[in-house]
Amino acid sequence: MIIYPAIDIRGGKCVRLIEGDFDRETVFDQDPADAARRWEAEGATHIHVVDLDGARNGEPSNLDAIERIRSAVSGLIQVGGGIRSLSSAQQLLDLGVNRIILGSAIVSDPEAAETIAGAFPGKVAAGLDARDGRLATNGWLSQSGMLATDAARRLIDSGLTTMIYTDIRRDGTMSGPNLIALGEMIAIDGAEVVASGGIGSIDDVQAVAEAGAAGVIIGRALYDGRVRLADALTWQK
Repeated sequence: MIIYPAIDIRGGKCVRLIEGDFDRETVFDQDPADAARRWEAEGATHIHVVDLDGARNGEPSNLDAIERIRSAVSGLIQVGGGIRSLSSAQQLLDLGVNRIILGSAIVSDPEAAETIAGAFPGKVAAGLDARDGRLATNGWLSQSGMLATDAARRLIDSGLTTMIYTDIRRDGTMSGPNLIALGEMIAIDGAEVVASGGIGSIDDVQAVAEAGAAGVIIGRALYDGRVRLADALTWQK
């Protein structure tokens, strides 16, 4: 299982939200590249980056910060937030981003999402952000009626198999992952699932690994010191 320290960017800064609420924000680093350097120095080989402004605006909005992160570290970087066109995807890949994450486009324009995935094989993941099992979009401000599991099955049929599954109600709370919902996603034939939301202890990391996740994203628990990255990395294989 791969460990992904999370770097969420808003207004050029590294922040963490609670349950995706932009009014419940804590700034941890003025420069997100500092966070990236810190996690790599502690052993991280993969980093998960979210452009929060891009998710709300519908196009990448923190390209300078993302470019600084790319220049600061040598490991794999995956980026989501506002990627809804081939040009946006290409823009990020040209910066040296290893994998892009499609979110809102999966709901609002599934044909465009499939086109982007087909244009960049092996470099695209699906960001399935769910509230009570149904996908949310536009920086989690809008709620759709689409079940995350239904979306995953459709995407797998089209050849997109990596699913980054976030339980919004757990995100930033450190209250533990939603193992039932995560298990339903992992059980889908062909899905490679990266778990996100609610990690608050090393026991949570272990639980996600034992559930069969291919990876886990850890955010606030690392910044607050509740989880030591070195301890989490013992589960990376």
